[in-house]
Amino acid sequence: MTQKSLSNRMKLIIVLLGLCGVALFGIAVPVIGLDLVDSYPEYSYCFLPWLIFILLMAVPCYAVLVLGWKIATSIGDDNSFTEQNSKRLKNVSVLSLVTSIYLFVGTTVFLLLSMCHFTMFLGACLVSFVGIAISVASAVLSYLVKKAAALQEQSDLTI
Repeated sequence: MTQKSLSNRMKLIIVLLGLCGVALFGIAVPVIGLDLVDSYPEYSYCFLPWLIFILLMAVPCYAVLVLGWKIATSIGDDNSFTEQNSKRLKNVSVLSLVTSIYLFVGTTVFLLLSMCHFTMFLGACLVSFVGIAISVASAVLSYLVKKAAALQEQSDLTI
């Protein structure tokens, strides 16, 4: 597999993830929320806070997709191990960690305000854990790419 084909596959996955995000954040969440409001009108006061909370989570998710696109582009240009890619991966790590903390704190607040069921809180804890795992993996990859970039720079100077 060439770097160009790897880059194209990564970009395809990023586009598909972006479309899934549009379907989830733009269509599924509002439709399901409105359906729940119709079914349980006594909880209609929860709809708008939850909708805003979930839509705000979309912002860092799409920022990560933009960073992934830039990384895929640099891989296609045969610049896999660069300081810039290391910084991008570090930013992915930070965004993932911030989103996980935001989700955990937000659902905790909603639970304390009786706007969230405990099972939703447990699900959010699971998603937060996955986000933290992604954050750690991105930080490790950032470190490894930075070390590889330094070795590649040394090698280029030797030749």
